[in-house]
Amino acid sequence: MNSVSMTGVQKGKLSRAQLIVAATIGNALEFFDFTVYSFFALTIGKLFFPTMSSYGQLLASVATFGVGFVMRPLGGVVIGAYADRAGRKPAMTLTIFMMALGCLLIGLAPTYAQIGVAAPVLIVFARLLQGFSAGGEVGASTTLLIEAGTPANRGLLGSWQFASQGLGVSLGALMAGLLTTFLAADTLLAWGWRVPFLMGVAIAPLGMWIRRRLEEQAPGHARPVRMPVLAVVRDHWRRAALGILLTIGTTVTAYVVTFYMPTYAIHELKVPAPTALLAGLVSGVVTFVVAPVSGLLCDRFSRRMLIFWPRVGVLLLIYPAFLWLASGPDAARLLVTVGGLSVLLGLQAAPSITMLPEMFPRAVRATGMAIVYSIGVAIFGGFAQTIATWLVKTTGNLLSPAWYVMACVALSCLALPFIRDLTGRPLDD
Repeated sequence: MNSVSMTGVQKGKLSRAQLIVAATIGNALEFFDFTVYSFFALTIGKLFFPTMSSYGQLLASVATFGVGFVMRPLGGVVIGAYADRAGRKPAMTLTIFMMALGCLLIGLAPTYAQIGVAAPVLIVFARLLQGFSAGGEVGASTTLLIEAGTPANRGLLGSWQFASQGLGVSLGALMAGLLTTFLAADTLLAWGWRVPFLMGVAIAPLGMWIRRRLEEQAPGHARPVRMPVLAVVRDHWRRAALGILLTIGTTVTAYVVTFYMPTYAIHELKVPAPTALLAGLVSGVVTFVVAPVSGLLCDRFSRRMLIFWPRVGVLLLIYPAFLWLASGPDAARLLVTVGGLSVLLGLQAAPSITMLPEMFPRAVRATGMAIVYSIGVAIFGGFAQTIATWLVKTTGNLLSPAWYVMACVALSCLALPFIRDLTGRPLDD
């Protein structure tokens, strides 16, 4: 293995727009897949966990969604270290291939009625594979974007990583909505839900092709680290701990508002499925639009403050928003609630995802970013739907998911005073 730490992108090989597409297409595919799985959680539960009650099917399905996040830290460790040693490009090529394989397995998986208990086992394996690849994807691709920027535009470049999540959510919600609207219920149950996963497989060759055009260069002062994971744990553990704490607030808000809310609206509030799926589309579009705007702002104003004030907004508004929605669930209230919370999400997410790689020196930046983001997402985001579903069932209170979000956002804000704000300043070498 080549142990040269590869960073940067050679000028003239790809335009800035092409660089952004190359770096974010894997992230968009990941969130396209997550969105489709989340929106078809009820269908997947019926097909792969038919022996359970209706509630048990939903819980098992969202738990299977969450189990993939268990593998994210391992993927972050393995692929993040690979990206710091061999280069961002080979790591990113590997992750998009693994994502496509996971989509293929879910799209073609036989149901419980066809192969029995092996069916849910296959779905779990596919989610574990996707979680492993996603854990490595975010470190390599975000680091490449940040390192390609300057102190004047790093925030804008980094913001496209989160904007790509919004794009993936939008396309996933649009696809799920079209299938739900135009296919009969029995057709959707028989094969319609599989279509988006197979489409995700078709996106992968484009991502691999454009990523092959990336040509990295190693700065003369770059010094390789033989064991990046050990270096992060031994030398940068405090930064890593703060980064995980910072990640919690954005992650929980994103997974509850974007992924859990449509299932919540259908299962708990009895909102029609097409309306609930439209809410997911609104969330994705709002995030896609707001994130780059926030990226521009965080290149000019304090990243710390641009994270703090939107989080204050979430703390103040999410409980009244859930209360307002639950007291009279209809399309208008659902769309306003999801859209408004998504604005606050997009505003805080761009500076947050930019600050994380800025915390680490170049030689361990991809590893540090991958470990921090993957652990934060795995513990608090991946099981957000499971926890929210369990809270509603246990307490009987439809507002209980808001408590979980408020607690996590408040906890996450404690990290902000202790993280260096590199707005307008160069990265550490």
